[in-house]
Amino acid sequence: MTAFVNHFSFEFRTGLRNSSLMFINYLFPLAFYAMMGVVMTGVNPTFKETMLPAMLVFVLLTSTILGLPNPLVESRDAGVYRSFKINGVPALSILSMPVLTTVFHALIASAVVGVTAVPLFGALAPANWLNLALITVLTALTCGAIGALIGVVSSNTRATVLWSQLIFLPSMLLGGLMMPLSILPESIRPFSALLPTAHAMQAFAGLAYSQPTVFNPVASVAVLLTSGLLAFGLAVYLFNWDSKNKARRGHPAMALLVLVPYLISIFVR
Repeated sequence: MTAFVNHFSFEFRTGLRNSSLMFINYLFPLAFYAMMGVVMTGVNPTFKETMLPAMLVFVLLTSTILGLPNPLVESRDAGVYRSFKINGVPALSILSMPVLTTVFHALIASAVVGVTAVPLFGALAPANWLNLALITVLTALTCGAIGALIGVVSSNTRATVLWSQLIFLPSMLLGGLMMPLSILPESIRPFSALLPTAHAMQAFAGLAYSQPTVFNPVASVAVLLTSGLLAFGLAVYLFNWDSKNKARRGHPAMALLVLVPYLISIFVR
């Protein structure tokens, strides 16, 4: 337990001291949130109805999908994990610690959004604050696991940018953050079902706001939970201690298995 606390404390302080991580975990998402609160609510007053969950998801997505993969690749390339292996540190511990600390940073930034969105920008308050908090934690852990999987299967930092943006950009456009899924064309909704953000927004709408949803909100929670566990399990299985080690336990393409719960959700609503 002492080793766990010390490792967690070290990783957490690293996130505060590293200017790049500080920017991606706090400065960028909170600045974007403030801008959306000032500009978007003035241009489109209906945005207030979804502003709180949308900005919570944006903060989580930024920290985990954009911020988590790169440090994993950089540590692997620098030989840090090789020294961990020599000292008997298991892959499970190596991956779980950056995921937990990144999620912790993301939840701190999310708490700022949760506390200020209603009084500062007139965002619609949820009918159930507890469900809002639980779904926020679940979304953070799921996105953190997916971020770890991206870091594990990426051969370099350029690849992490590619895979991260492949999730981040569609999430902004089709994931229900900027516009509700209900106004998307029927032909586009199956693509939305492939995004964790869409399921997070549907879970928020149905379980925290008691609003009608496009997807079954309970099913969306199940998709997030299943995909998070699957992503982290695949990350541990596919973990490579050294970038120079060409012998891997599994092919990186196995990471696509994380899409299975989302593919199933297209047909089960």
